Amino acid sequence: MQELGTGDAVARARIVYDYEETAVFASKLDPRFHMMLYVPPAASKGRKVDLLVAIHGTGRTSALDFRDGFSEFGLYNDCAILCPIFPVNVQGDGARSGYKYIIEGDIRYDEVVLAMVAEMAEKYDQDWSKFAMFGFSGGGHFTHRFAILHPEKLWAASIGAPGSVTLLDHDRDWWVGIRDLPEKFGRPFDADALARVPVQMVVGGLDLETWEITHAPGSKYWMEGANEAGKTRPERLQTLQKSFESVGVKVTFDEVSGVSHDRMKVLAHVKAFLTARLKEMRA
Repeated sequence: MQELGTGDAVARARIVYDYEETAVFASKLDPRFHMMLYVPPAASKGRKVDLLVAIHGTGRTSALDFRDGFSEFGLYNDCAILCPIFPVNVQGDGARSGYKYIIEGDIRYDEVVLAMVAEMAEKYDQDWSKFAMFGFSGGGHFTHRFAILHPEKLWAASIGAPGSVTLLDHDRDWWVGIRDLPEKFGRPFDADALARVPVQMVVGGLDLETWEITHAPGSKYWMEGANEAGKTRPERLQTLQKSFESVGVKVTFDEVSGVSHDRMKVLAHVKAFLTARLKEMRA
């Protein structure tokens, strides 16, 4: 049997680990955070592909579910899938939810994601100056807040079943409102840019449990107004819809009948939304 030369081995390893379902990579910006991707074969042939960033929920295992769950979508739509992984306990305090609110101590999770996208765009020789984002549950927290902060980076956003929502309320501070955005994040709210982002909001019609989403006074993320958007996830997402629509955002609202808090059972609706947005954008 002929042995592979050094160049052949490097090329073979790149095909095995860097394309289609990839290995897990550490972020150059902050190696505490990782990512996995699906990169369609078209990219290995030098073709330009688009990008979807899919954000996991509290359990983190949905990063793998989303990478594999969107792989067929990525293959047939020439779209790479990037799934960041933000571990529990990253600051040694056992915290599970810091990434959902974008900022945790000295960590800016929005900047981590932007750095991951830039790093992978360079690696695969792609223009990912704009991308789509989807997140479910904890990822839905992150996605709508990222859209508020960085609408100019998105060609679409799909917000799935967040437990708590940030409304476009200039009378309340982050995370309930956006009054202190410039002080907290160093950037103003750009309503016009957000209005240009096609947004989907998706939630199961039976996603009605409240034990994980009700903020009690004295709890870590308690603020006045923390529970005022509604009791259940569908109610809170409807309130977010009205808030986004108040600044001109076109929202596609999908309440999936017969479905509880099940990320995999809403993916068909998300794929349909993103496929339509891709066709519009490419036209």
